[in-house]
Amino acid sequence: MELVEHIGIGLTSALTFQNLLYCFIGVVLGTMVGILPGLGPVATIAMLLPATFALPPVAALIMLAGIYYGAQYGGSTTAILINLPGESSSVVTALDGYQMARQGRAGVALATSAIGSFFAGTVATFLIMLFAPPLAELALKFGPAEYFSLMVLGLIASVVLAHGSLLKAIGIIILGLLIGLIGTDVTSGQQRFTFGVPELSDGLGFVTVAMGMFGIGEILANIEHEQTRTAVVAKITKLMPSKEDWKRIIGPILRGTTFGSILGILPGGGSLLSSFASYAIEKKISKNSSEFGKGAIEGVAAPESANNAGAQTSFIPMLTLGIPSNPVMALMVGAMIIQGIQPGPQVMSEQPALFWGIVVSMWIGNLFLLVLNLPLIGMWVRMLTVPYHLLFPAVLVFCGIGVFSLNNSEFDIYGMALFGIIGYVFTKLECEPAPMMLGFILGQMMEEYLRRAMTLSRGDPMVFLTRPISAGMLIVAAIAILAVALPALRKTREVAFQE
Repeated sequence: MELVEHIGIGLTSALTFQNLLYCFIGVVLGTMVGILPGLGPVATIAMLLPATFALPPVAALIMLAGIYYGAQYGGSTTAILINLPGESSSVVTALDGYQMARQGRAGVALATSAIGSFFAGTVATFLIMLFAPPLAELALKFGPAEYFSLMVLGLIASVVLAHGSLLKAIGIIILGLLIGLIGTDVTSGQQRFTFGVPELSDGLGFVTVAMGMFGIGEILANIEHEQTRTAVVAKITKLMPSKEDWKRIIGPILRGTTFGSILGILPGGGSLLSSFASYAIEKKISKNSSEFGKGAIEGVAAPESANNAGAQTSFIPMLTLGIPSNPVMALMVGAMIIQGIQPGPQVMSEQPALFWGIVVSMWIGNLFLLVLNLPLIGMWVRMLTVPYHLLFPAVLVFCGIGVFSLNNSEFDIYGMALFGIIGYVFTKLECEPAPMMLGFILGQMMEEYLRRAMTLSRGDPMVFLTRPISAGMLIVAAIAILAVALPALRKTREVAFQE
């Protein structure tokens, strides 16, 4: 009965005209940025953060969420039609989806992708409804020591699951933690790392750093490698899968949804890890494994189901614990802070209309995507003919206007440009910027909980080990970092990400 009551609250909130409109805008924008290589959901949400100032909290967060899961749909369209994934999580879909398109089965591949995505999104949303309340209740029992240890575990997990060098990932997270310390110490009132610059007394703005790293940094990287995009599918016919196709895709959709739902909750997991893992497992257990890479329909159904389930279950730790599990969730936390909402378990009890409105809007958004995507394929394909050198100036203008509008300060523009260069350098050095953003977001909260825990324990650091939940999370974090640091496992990890 309690679940029905929660769904009722969510429907009342999500079905207002304003929230439906912003849900629709979010999923359409998400589809567009998923289709256009170089404009992922992270960069788009970073650019739109200033716009959320003028929106009510529920509408703003519904729109940003729609951009994220909408991008998972959009990325598959170009992966299938022109072998160019618009989203990193759609890389695997391109392996078999494009081959199906070349065999004249583009319509079936696109329909399979849409059906798998819709089913996975629906199941993942139900899981959020089912597991969010008990998780939030458990989180309310957490003290400062448990929250600190949870954040340490989250950062360590993002290091373990980051691509490439372990040492680089650790260094980038530490850099993010240090950048988060810039500003005025809340306890002592002393300025830290400001170097006498008055504009830094309140710290670096989250929007400034995010736009620079993900907006400007992505633009610089994409200008260097602009790709020519030519659609190879002139006309798409026969959308619905045959009876034989249905038999082959039901299992992969169910398994992909399961793997995606589980892996999406992990920090650093989300849609990318889910799609790769699902494809690899499906290839091993399928009776048609020899067809993989040559147009196997299972190779489209499994990863597309997994990446959509993973994208939506990644909201669970963000909504219930206030802990972002990936860069998009870090931006969502930033959007909540901008709206004056403290992320964490109290959101569910203090603002139920906000919490359940966002969750129910995911069902509505998935329905919008299913209805819209297939009829609009022709329009999405035509969008790909826009050269990137004509697209990026508009993106730059939006970034500049958005950052300047925050404080009407030129300093924020310079800050965005600086972090744009840093983001580009990270790309050249094969360093992921995402761990830095997680460190930047969590650093200030970690410091606050560390100080609270030490104050309550009268300066005894053993409080983190004497409290069972805190000690358990720190032990798991230590095991994870030691395991991935072992030479044999490190080599396997690097080979896996290269593949």
